[in-house]
Amino acid sequence: MAEELSIVQGDKKERYQTLLPQIQALVSGEADWVANLANVSAAIWQTFGFLWVGFYRVDGDELVLGPFQGPIACTRIPRGVGVCGTAWAENSALVVPNVDEFPGHIACSSESKSEIVVPVCNKNGEVIFILDIDSKELNSFDDIDKSYLIEIASMLGLHN
Repeated sequence: MAEELSIVQGDKKERYQTLLPQIQALVSGEADWVANLANVSAAIWQTFGFLWVGFYRVDGDELVLGPFQGPIACTRIPRGVGVCGTAWAENSALVVPNVDEFPGHIACSSESKSEIVVPVCNKNGEVIFILDIDSKELNSFDDIDKSYLIEIASMLGLHN
């Protein structure tokens, strides 16, 4: 079945408001996490044109690279290390306006200037995936992104 994404040219909030029901439709009938994470990565990447959009899967004491859109990435990240590992350890979304100022930042790409990371939790509240988004621009992410991406992460958690 072919899927087509409707992208509006409005402000950030309008683009998220158009994207959310489309993501809900993509994941609602599908139980396979790889398919869902791949489609969600592509939908966010297409809508906003960020440098990198993808997921890491919790595997023991590490995050392991999952579906993504963008340049090649770090394959494994230890718990508590870098932005992704810290968001996992703290089970909280992190907005990083300038990655060079984040202690222990892992530079998977020298083009990355700012980042937002959102945990995806299962029904028991345990982190199972990390949504990671990088931008080529400083200060790309704010509370609008954080709010909508937490909502997207919640949609994904309901299917795992």
